[in-house]
Amino acid sequence: MIGSDELVVLVDPRDTPIGVAPKLAAHRDGLLHRAVSVLLFDDAGRVLLQRRAAGKYHSASLWSNTCCGHPRPNESSRGAARRRLREEMGVVGCRLEAAGCFVYRAEVPGVLVEFEVDHVYLGQWSGTPRPDPQEVAAWRWCTLDELVHDLAIAPGSHTVWLPKLLAHLGVGRWCGSATDVSGRAVP
Repeated sequence: MIGSDELVVLVDPRDTPIGVAPKLAAHRDGLLHRAVSVLLFDDAGRVLLQRRAAGKYHSASLWSNTCCGHPRPNESSRGAARRRLREEMGVVGCRLEAAGCFVYRAEVPGVLVEFEVDHVYLGQWSGTPRPDPQEVAAWRWCTLDELVHDLAIAPGSHTVWLPKLLAHLGVGRWCGSATDVSGRAVP
């Protein structure tokens, strides 16, 4: 269980911190907590995806966004996004732009729940990732059209949050519902 004893920041629906909890407990008990998701694009507009490592305690071996994670107590969301990009994909020095945040709740196969205020960051980077094999089993560049097609024909091959992240960004309206931090539905 890689990193399952790490602390996450518990928040209210407006993203105000209200405490901390072990990451596994937050996912097991469905506690609302802060998260980050990163999508990197290359010069051709392709998105960098990762296939999560088989040893991850949830969503193992599923395709997902470039990286994701949770800010630690007293760590900014942007700082967490940079840290996870380095830890998971070996990418450093990439400028990240905030792309808003949204709230979502989704059951993860098994007995876990993702209930997160997800801070989204986008970046442009063209290189060869050097992923940590304990975090990432594989990676690939693909177009958004290819990703939308893959999600349509094999949704079980991807993490539950990836369609919600894409919906937040306005990619593929079929992706699933999400709300922004104010509680408004994201179209």
